[in-house]
Amino acid sequence: MLKVDVLGRPAEDNALWATLDAGQGQTRLLLDCGAGTLDAVPFSQLQAVDAVLFSHLHMDHVGGFDTLFRAIFDRPAAATAGNQVWGPPGTARILSHRFRGYWWNHAPELSGVWHVHDVHHNHIHSYRFEANEAFEVAHDEGQQAHDGLILNTPQFSVEALPLHHHGVSLGYVVREAGRVTVNTGKLAELGLKPGAWLAQLKAGAEGMLDVNGVPHDAAALKAQLLEQTPGQSFAYLTDFVLTPAEQERLAPKLAGVQTLYLEAQYLPEDAPLAERHQHTTVEQGAALAAAVGVEQLVLLHLSRRYRPERWPEFLAAARAIFPATDFPAGWLRDAAEES
Repeated sequence: MLKVDVLGRPAEDNALWATLDAGQGQTRLLLDCGAGTLDAVPFSQLQAVDAVLFSHLHMDHVGGFDTLFRAIFDRPAAATAGNQVWGPPGTARILSHRFRGYWWNHAPELSGVWHVHDVHHNHIHSYRFEANEAFEVAHDEGQQAHDGLILNTPQFSVEALPLHHHGVSLGYVVREAGRVTVNTGKLAELGLKPGAWLAQLKAGAEGMLDVNGVPHDAAALKAQLLEQTPGQSFAYLTDFVLTPAEQERLAPKLAGVQTLYLEAQYLPEDAPLAERHQHTTVEQGAALAAAVGVEQLVLLHLSRRYRPERWPEFLAAARAIFPATDFPAGWLRDAAEES
């Protein structure tokens, strides 16, 4: 199961907190980290975050990093593979200043390890920072080629999409792995009882399979009993220029995505401002959602230039193009309370 929470309030800094539950454990991803966005996340959850994915390093996307840093600065490498951060080129350089912005008088006693990965167009350059060195050294861990896929586990994958916003801003596509389930109705129809053999079947058993003492053809059982259920997915795109050519480039990357979390910085009337500041209007975002065929579009990252009474205009403009558009839960209530 995949659960995504939008952090922060409308017209303020936003972030995403994604929890992937594979049944035998959870993976927690934090996408961006603006000021105040982590206030609603329990401290125990912050301490268990598995990866931080920055779109870019503008202040409104990194301003809350100190809250996270305070929670996990000394998490050792053995704990969830240390602290893993991904971002566009220059992320390691910028975070190194954040790491060293404190008085580390007990540094030799610390064991925290941070791995920061700069995602370039076709390679990833990784660096390691150690708390016992007061984070003074950026240990070069080398480069690794990539084709967009930056994380790939049996449970999920993360693809980075380079976007343009006064430099590189990264969009992310997170996909759960598909699940294999057993058709229990068919199982009963065949008169077979569950057992360890089902796990063997799901694991790819071939040839004859012992089913409670009776041999059966594994291929035939797979065809009759096993069903492939696609995993859930979402994409997060923020702070970028969306031209027709860019939409054409992004469309295949977003194929099959269920929910698109997208910036809505500007109303259509302010398209010149959007172009000047290299942002996307709500109409452009809705057109992308329609072209790609996502199931749902969720608008976030509204500009502060608009008063709360105007926030519903974003929904109206988007829904005229892509009806399945919403704000994060509670945002319209906030608009009513602040108007």
